[in-house]
Amino acid sequence: MRLQIQYNNITEKDRAAWSEFVANHPDNTVFQSPEMFDFYQKVKYYTPHIFLAKDEMGALQAVLLAVIIREYSGWKGRLSSRAVIYGGPLIGKKDAHKVLKELLETATNKLKRKSVYLQFRNFIEWPRELTQVFESCGYRFTDRLNLIVSTKNKEKTEKSISKTKLRQIKNGLLNGSIIRPPEDVGEVQVFYELLSDIYRNRVRKPLPDRSFFEQFYEMSRKGKLGIIRLILFNDNIIGGVLSPVTDHRNIYEWYVFGLDELYKRNYPSILATWAPIEYALENNLNHFDFMGLGTPLKPYGVRDFKLHFGKNTTNPGRFSKINNRWSYMITEMSYNVLRLFNKV
Repeated sequence: MRLQIQYNNITEKDRAAWSEFVANHPDNTVFQSPEMFDFYQKVKYYTPHIFLAKDEMGALQAVLLAVIIREYSGWKGRLSSRAVIYGGPLIGKKDAHKVLKELLETATNKLKRKSVYLQFRNFIEWPRELTQVFESCGYRFTDRLNLIVSTKNKEKTEKSISKTKLRQIKNGLLNGSIIRPPEDVGEVQVFYELLSDIYRNRVRKPLPDRSFFEQFYEMSRKGKLGIIRLILFNDNIIGGVLSPVTDHRNIYEWYVFGLDELYKRNYPSILATWAPIEYALENNLNHFDFMGLGTPLKPYGVRDFKLHFGKNTTNPGRFSKINNRWSYMITEMSYNVLRLFNKV
C-alpha cells in the first residue's frame, strides 16, 4: 500500500473524514479529534499539528494529533517546548506496521526542530510488534501505570470503590457540598487560581495558561470536548475537575483539585473524583480514566488515593524521543532548580 502523509492544511473534506475515522476506531478518543485540534489552537503557548495517512485511494488509514507545548515565549519557550501526543496515533487494521512506521517517521521529522522532545502518552497497551516500530524509529518505552474504572453498571462500579470512599462521598454531600457545572467564566477563573496555587506550592509542576481552562469551558458549554464540575460549600469553590469526554465511551480526569485541609468534612477531592464517575454512570459511558498512576515501584501518594476507586490497573506507558540532548539537559536542570525554589 502506497501512503501519502498529509501534514496540517486540512480541508473541510479532510476534517469530515478525520472525524469519521476517529469515531469509528476501536480506540477512539477525543484527544485525537478535530475538536481537540480546535481547542489547542485557542490556548496560549499550545500549537497543534495534525498528520493524516491516506492510501492510494485517498482513504484514511491513520491519524496522529500532536500538540507542541511551551511554558514561555521567545528563547525560554524553545527550551521548554515538547511535542505531546495523547492517546495516539490511531492506526487502521490494514498494513498497520507499515502505516505506523511511515507516520512516525514523518511526524518525527516535522516536529523534531520544533520541540526539545516528543512524547506519546499512551491510552492503550500497544502490541509488541507495534512497540518495536516505535523503537525502530528511535523512541524509548518507559512504564507508566493507569487506572480504568468501569462505569457500565452502577452497582458494579460502586462495589469497586472502597466503603470508606463511598461513605465519604455520602457524608460530603450530607454536610452541604454541592457538585455542579460552572455558571460563568468567572467561576472557571476561580477554579484556575485555586488549582494554580496547588500546582505552584504542592504539586510543583507546570500548569497550562489560564486560556486552557477558559477555552475548555467555552467549548464544553457547546457540548464539545467534555465537562467541568465544581465542588462548592456555602457558595465557595472548594474543589473541581476538568474532564474530557469521548462520546459513548470514556471520561477522563485531566485536572483535579480539592481544598481538603480547609474543608475536611466536605471531602472536596473525593467529590471531585466522584463527579466524572457519576457523570459517566448517568450518561452511559463505559469507563472513567484516571490518566495516570505514576511509575511502578516508585512511591506515589496520589496512586494510593486513586486505588480506592478501583483495581483495574494497566501499564500503557510512554514512548519518548529526545530531539536536542543539550537543550533537554538544560531544561531538566532549570526545571529542577525552579522546583527547588517553588517557581513551578
